[in-house]
Amino acid sequence: MNNYKIEKIINKFLKIENYEDYAPNGLQIEGKEDIKKIITGVSASKDFIKKSVENSADAILVHHGYFWNNEPKTIIGAKKDRIKLLLENNINLYSYHLPLDGHPTVGNNIQLAKLLQVEIISFINPFLIIGKFNVPITTYMLSNIIYDRFNNPPRLFKYKNQESKIYTIAISSGNGQNFIHCLKKYDVDAFLTGEISENIFNLAKEMKIHFYALGHYATEKYGVQALGEWIKKTCNVNTCFVDINSPV
Repeated sequence: MNNYKIEKIINKFLKIENYEDYAPNGLQIEGKEDIKKIITGVSASKDFIKKSVENSADAILVHHGYFWNNEPKTIIGAKKDRIKLLLENNINLYSYHLPLDGHPTVGNNIQLAKLLQVEIISFINPFLIIGKFNVPITTYMLSNIIYDRFNNPPRLFKYKNQESKIYTIAISSGNGQNFIHCLKKYDVDAFLTGEISENIFNLAKEMKIHFYALGHYATEKYGVQALGEWIKKTCNVNTCFVDINSPV
């Protein structure tokens, strides 16, 4: 399928016009016109691009691409090496950031909720979901569930030492920690996201919310996989997820 046609289909599905983002969504670097194979992943690192070349990719599709608002505009150093590798191999680069976090069916947050097997009771905003467990579980049990289903140990910050019951959980992928400010009006027992900062640690304790930090990468690798499966069915293009794990 034509590279621009694929972009148009994905852009429409993710409704990218609804988001003010920190980087361009869609086709960021143009490669070959005819696309038969797309490699999906979280970030367009050099290691990921090399793996994509080895897998004979016509295009790569990632959650974290290039040309962020807060990065230098010059193409030097590591950025030059990455882009050179893409251009030398005529590989297209598609990137979808906030539209992939907030999408109601393939987005990162909805995928996390599905893996946790919670009943969704509220979408506070496109990037923050509240879910409810069928039966209450302890903080220790939830740590084990997260480890088992995500194959990654979470960092748990309990607001009190003794075990307590968890009925509801807020979910926000990546660096969604600041959405804890939106939870003041809601009865939430726990919060799952990717990262935690010192000020958020204190705030969670004072709000009596158990905080689970699973890692930025670990919370954002499921949306791009779900999008890849959707592209495979919709565009009749072969897709494959490549996992370049990051511990943060």
